[in-house]
Parts: sequence; structure tokens; C-alpha cells
Amino acid sequence: MSEKAVVVYSGGMDSFTVLNTAIQEGLEVYALSFNYGQKHSKELIVAAEVCKNLNIPHKVVDITAINSLMAGSSLTSDSDIPEGHYENESMKSTVVPNRNMVLLSMAIAYAVSLESGKVYYGAHSGDHHIYPDCRPEFVDAMNAVSKIANYQSVEIVTPFLHASKGEILQAGLAMNLDYANSWTCYNGREKSCGKCGACNERLEAFAELGKTDPLAYEA
Repeated sequence: MSEKAVVVYSGGMDSFTVLNTAIQEGLEVYALSFNYGQKHSKELIVAAEVCKNLNIPHKVVDITAINSLMAGSSLTSDSDIPEGHYENESMKSTVVPNRNMVLLSMAIAYAVSLESGKVYYGAHSGDHHIYPDCRPEFVDAMNAVSKIANYQSVEIVTPFLHASKGEILQAGLAMNLDYANSWTCYNGREKSCGKCGACNERLEAFAELGKTDPLAYEA
């Protein structure tokens, strides 16, 4: 019997690659997505379709009720999504307070209930500058807590923690992944905006490898 693993799966490019990495490693994968009131909830539709096609269990948990405690992010409020690169100071408005600690805590609980010893999520080096909860020191600290918080030890696995977006894309293309089956844009419109930090980073990764992004863009 294969070892079970929970994958925190947003439907984005990074988690799509992580999901398939866990599958390639021969794990019995349980995908877990969260609706936290994000404007780009289109990613959840994409995630559901991917899991259906891969025939893997997929839970979508509605945690919008806690938005009153996690206020201040342009991803969940009426304020506009900033345009530009992640290096820009304005991108700090896309930080959702304590998001990954909350999501990982629930993923760990799910793993314990499944008697699984692993939770995968897609933190990577491109997020380190702007998102404190994607940095190695956060992952290390959460991992230490995760191993003692329950009777069952759970390891937080981050295959791309020190990888760039381009390296993640390269790993996915080596697995013959179709990135049309992912959604990155922070605006949940019909087409990707091509201007937000998430779109910029994604487009740069494809350009770095001399590839064309299969998603349609407004600009």
C-alpha cells in the first residue's frame, strides 16, 4: 500500500507542480484546497478539474468566515490588486495575515486523520522576499511544531523551497505537465491580467525557458 500524503493545492502553477511531484513519487495523494475569500477563486475551479481528471480525492474547505480576522490584504478586500513585480513594495498588500500557518495547521489535522505522515506545499524562493510564511525559517519552525503537535508526527515537505519559478516550471515540463491546467493571476477574470505580481513572475519563468505560456492574457 502506498504512503499517504496531503497536498495543499491552490490550483496555481507551483502547487500544480507539487501535486504531480507527489504523485510521481508514488504517494497516495489527497488534495486539499481552501476558499478563504480570495478574488482569484477561479483557481479552485481549475484545481477541482485537475483532481477529477487525475482521479484523486479533493477537499475544498470554506474558511471565509475567518476573513474578519485576516483583514488587510488586497487579495480578499475591496482594494485593487497592485500591478508590477514582486520586488515592488506595493506587493506587500497581497499578504494575507498568517495564511500559511492557518492552512498548514488544517492540512496537518487532515493528515493525522488520514494517518498520513506528510503534508506537501509549494513554497519557493521567489516568494521569500514578499511572503514571510514562505521563507525557510518559517517552514523549519512549522515542521518542528508539526512533528510534536499530535501523537502522530507529520512532516511538512516543500520540494521547491529553494527553487526559482523557472526551476519549478522546468521540473513540471520534465513531467510533461500542461500548465493550461493551472491558474496564477490574482484577478479571477476570464483571462489572466498579465500585470499583477503573480502574472509577471509566471511570464518571466516561461520566458526564461524560451517557452510560451498556454494561458490567455488580457495584455
